[in-house]
Amino acid sequence: MLRVLTLSTLFPDATRRNFGVFVERQTLGLAAHPEVELRVVAPIGLPPFPLALRGRHARLGTLPLGEQWKGVDVYRPRFLAVPGTAGRLHAHFLTRALTPLLADLQREFAFDVIDASFFFPDGPAAVALGRRFGVPVSIKARGSDVHHWGTAAATAGQIRAAGKQADGLLAVSEAMKRDMVAMGMPAEHIRVHRTGVDLGQFALRDRNEAKAAFGIRGPLVVSTGALIERKGHDIVIDAVAALPNAHLLIAGEGSYRGALEAKIAALGLTDRVRLLGAVPHGDMAALLAAADVMALASENEGLANAWVEALACGVPVVIPDVGGAPEVVTERAYGRIVGRTPAGFASGIAAVLSDHTPPATVRAGAERFTWEANTAGLYDHLKALVTSS
Repeated sequence: MLRVLTLSTLFPDATRRNFGVFVERQTLGLAAHPEVELRVVAPIGLPPFPLALRGRHARLGTLPLGEQWKGVDVYRPRFLAVPGTAGRLHAHFLTRALTPLLADLQREFAFDVIDASFFFPDGPAAVALGRRFGVPVSIKARGSDVHHWGTAAATAGQIRAAGKQADGLLAVSEAMKRDMVAMGMPAEHIRVHRTGVDLGQFALRDRNEAKAAFGIRGPLVVSTGALIERKGHDIVIDAVAALPNAHLLIAGEGSYRGALEAKIAALGLTDRVRLLGAVPHGDMAALLAAADVMALASENEGLANAWVEALACGVPVVIPDVGGAPEVVTERAYGRIVGRTPAGFASGIAAVLSDHTPPATVRAGAERFTWEANTAGLYDHLKALVTSS
């Protein structure tokens, strides 16, 4: 029996049910493996008093320190996240908070391996904890956890050091692996471990009926993701402005909402572009099924789950050449890879709309990505680390 301690600061809780849902799904898949026992440590970073008593931090502070989450034991220790430090001290305080917890946990659950499911601050902390408790460590790179933290002056050195010291590494795409190698991480330690998609949940539906639920007739573009600048929703809005008959629905919430609302109003698009706010992941399939195109203009990605979920619903994607985009859009039927400009996106969306590709043909592009393969690959990877340690 393989005893796995999964460490992830990107994991859902009662106040953030959409937070890290793909880490959750990967973890639940591994926990269901007949040869695995698993515990989750999902730390919560909080600022010093009295900031910890305000806003969303106050809600996080009320979460239980331990609970059963969808049948899995989850521990939610707090660690200090000091504002104004650019993350420089996150891994240090995370390691300090987790050391006594893991010491207690090891007495009743003698974990064989630490599986860090997000690179920062989880990865550097996992390496330190692995050395302390004498177990191998794996770290998974997903996207911004490497592209942002791995290039920021305050944290880049920690990312590189953890990548070199970990016993094994996972990358969501071949492109992510190349980026990690370019940062000095050993290629021979990196396994490509792609996401999965629930092909039962994300499935073909009657598109006209799905559109009617949103009060839309005619071409529909959908974009998803946090309303932050690097997701490029403004680019998609400008592109739709150049396509007079198209509507756009954007699912997500974030600090850039005000700027996007102002842009929509300034362009006179309030009748064609809507910000839906945060959409529960369980409702995302109904939204995607209504779309003719899914357009996401991210500045960087590893291999976005949203791309694969759209394909599973029979919806082609229009995306820039970032991360694993060429590993997903391998056929014309699956969409277009375009320049990250309004003109590029407008052209790509128009081309997809004119293709009229049957949804069943588009869906074939998602059938390469299954959670069963994801679980099998993760088990083999972690088992090999333990066997060779």
